[in-house]
Amino acid sequence: MTATALHSAPLMAEELTVERSGIVVLDKVSFSAGPGCIMGVVGPNGAGKSTLFNVITSMLPATSGRVLVHGKPMEETRGLVAYVPQYERVNSRIPMSAWEVVMQGRIRHAGWFRRQGRADREAADEALNRVGMWDRRKSQIYELSGGQRQRIFVARALAQGADILLLDEAFSGVDLASQSSLMSVLLELRDDGRTILMSSHDINHMAHFCDECLCLNCNVCACGPPSDVLTEEVMTRLYGPFGSVPFHGHGLGGDSHGHHH
Repeated sequence: MTATALHSAPLMAEELTVERSGIVVLDKVSFSAGPGCIMGVVGPNGAGKSTLFNVITSMLPATSGRVLVHGKPMEETRGLVAYVPQYERVNSRIPMSAWEVVMQGRIRHAGWFRRQGRADREAADEALNRVGMWDRRKSQIYELSGGQRQRIFVARALAQGADILLLDEAFSGVDLASQSSLMSVLLELRDDGRTILMSSHDINHMAHFCDECLCLNCNVCACGPPSDVLTEEVMTRLYGPFGSVPFHGHGLGGDSHGHHH
């Protein structure tokens, strides 16, 4: 890949290293995610997946190396990256409607104390329609299913104007029907040119839906199309020779173009 092509990538990590309490959590991690791409981030527990997401969203500083968003340092591109939380980790008892959650995405535009204007409301409406949740906009967030909440959090990211979405274990605790509707939304956003990184323990899911897989175990074991990188050799590097490889179906590699059928 040429230097120009690399710098046009919406998201890049260069030699990203994170040490915490003397332990190296990420070791010289480098990769780039292009536009119109769903990149699956796979690896065992403790591999550094959540740490990587925390660095990309500026919630955690890198020890060395850097992350570039559209070729610029993260501090110059605030708002272009959005984090979609795992629904199980959200305090869903806070009295808040789905509409109010999505409007949080407009704070960057409106500021905390300015009243939201017409443009903000239109952005929220469009985002809710986009994820198929307009009819539930008045529902309290705790009344929604796990999958519906995930779609509301995606709508908040869209209202924010983000074109890079990070989903950490988005399908954890979400039933199959909700997983399917959420995935449909993500595939549409991918087709619109957005860049989506999602971590998951379900490697079959990643093989089927993702355009690329970043195989992470402290460092990058492999990165590329699922059919190229989800090999027995890489699985051994990720999970160890006796590790439980959460993979079944049509052999390693699976159907890497399932979303094009």
